[in-house]
Amino acid sequence: MSQQMTTLHESRLSGPEHLEGWIIEGPMVASFPTGALRLESAADPAEGQAANFVAWLPINHDGDVRISWDFRPLREPGLAMIFWAAQARGGGSVHDPALPARSGEYEQYHSGAIDAYHLSYFRRMWPTERSLHTCNVRKSHGFHLVAQSADPLPAVLDVDRAYRMVLTWRGATVDLTIDGIPCLSWTDDGAVGGPARHGGAIGLRQMAPLIAEYSNLHIEAL
Repeated sequence: MSQQMTTLHESRLSGPEHLEGWIIEGPMVASFPTGALRLESAADPAEGQAANFVAWLPINHDGDVRISWDFRPLREPGLAMIFWAAQARGGGSVHDPALPARSGEYEQYHSGAIDAYHLSYFRRMWPTERSLHTCNVRKSHGFHLVAQSADPLPAVLDVDRAYRMVLTWRGATVDLTIDGIPCLSWTDDGAVGGPARHGGAIGLRQMAPLIAEYSNLHIEAL
């Protein structure tokens, strides 16, 4: 049976006009020197968590969703992550002005006033992350590591192209492929951190001093 999909959001991410509606938390700098969205921090990495940022996309999903984008890391160390099914704790928008302000510091996202899933798919911040490349899934509220798998992305030294990332969230199962290679599959049975989340916001997070490019973003409801 063919799968029905509806495009919720699509963007080449090739110019400043494609950031309309994005909500930025933290010291993010965006540029387009190669016709793709280049993200980096304006802060000194020595500032630690205060140097990191989150960019919320101008879209919410109601449940099953497929998020695909091209990713090209340009400078490491650092880390790249995506949030999905992000909501205020107890329900509602992560952008509710009644919620505490957020500024890109990770504790605000994993143990603050929101619930979400977090997939860190390019983990190169610390020596242990660079010596063995893995993808990690966390579930909040709380710092619950619920899944881990191998990451085929090379170190920046050997990056020769943008890589196609595809995250599929169906029911309570997340699947990740990179350039068509199955990398991770995990089903949330509710045993950790409460019932499975469903719809909500989608966001990108980077840890300084990572510089990376993003392009050809496509978000589909399944």
